Amino acid sequence: MTAFALGLILVSALCHATWNLLLKRAGNQEVFAWALLISTSIMLLPLGVALFLFNPIATPGYWFVLVSAALQAFYFVMLGRAYSRGDLGLVYPIARGIGPMLVPVLAVVLLGERVALPAVIGIALIVVGIYVVSWWGRLRQILARPWALLRDEGVRYAILTGLTITVYSLVDKRAVEHVQPFLYMYLLTIVSSIALAPYILRSYGMALVRQEWGRNARPIVVAGLLFFVAYGLALTAFSLSQVSYVAPAREVGIVFGVLMGMFVLKEQSGRGRLLGAALVVAGLALIALSP
Repeated sequence: MTAFALGLILVSALCHATWNLLLKRAGNQEVFAWALLISTSIMLLPLGVALFLFNPIATPGYWFVLVSAALQAFYFVMLGRAYSRGDLGLVYPIARGIGPMLVPVLAVVLLGERVALPAVIGIALIVVGIYVVSWWGRLRQILARPWALLRDEGVRYAILTGLTITVYSLVDKRAVEHVQPFLYMYLLTIVSSIALAPYILRSYGMALVRQEWGRNARPIVVAGLLFFVAYGLALTAFSLSQVSYVAPAREVGIVFGVLMGMFVLKEQSGRGRLLGAALVVAGLALIALSP
């Protein structure tokens, strides 16, 4: 992986961890997620028009936009439900840990990518690190009764979120071959917001939407911009490197999450969180050094 691609991933991961923190703090996560898509679509309209005029899209690109936008809409609903029903420390590792496990395997099978041995070890370290960060102290209980996790509604939605991330990562890797990454990101944002509108308005109504906006207008705007930048940079990295490397490397965001917990939320760090963060960093280093 090139140094430039690695830099994009690090900035993307920081933005991603930050907007997820804002989403978790929302009053209604599903409405907050839809509002951030709407606000971003409106604010970045001039950029979207300029990108569209200077970057013509071939016909396959539009199909990728529609497919990925549907997946993104489903992702936001599942993620919002997971956060509203489960703890961040339980939901986040499952949602973010499934992709790094499955994407490299599917990328090899479906996209014909080849994964070097150091990268395989790095991917494994990242996955282990994600779970160590979040489940340290509960690991014995989880291993003894893994089926008990599935009784948790938040966990079930987190699993669906992780599976959705896996699928759209593979779709997006192909999409950026036909569409400029940030134009693709803008189109995903606006189409996803339109696709989600009937569900949000039918489920919650405009009164609750206005209430969420009134309480969290600034966090919604900030989260929307961070979401756009985070995945726009990730898509650019997809165009420069293998998805089997980029998807796991993005999970360095868990390290930023640990640091935010320590310094912003004044959470106790604990040996488990520091150990898990170190494993993620070590895994990222191995992927970065892989051809």
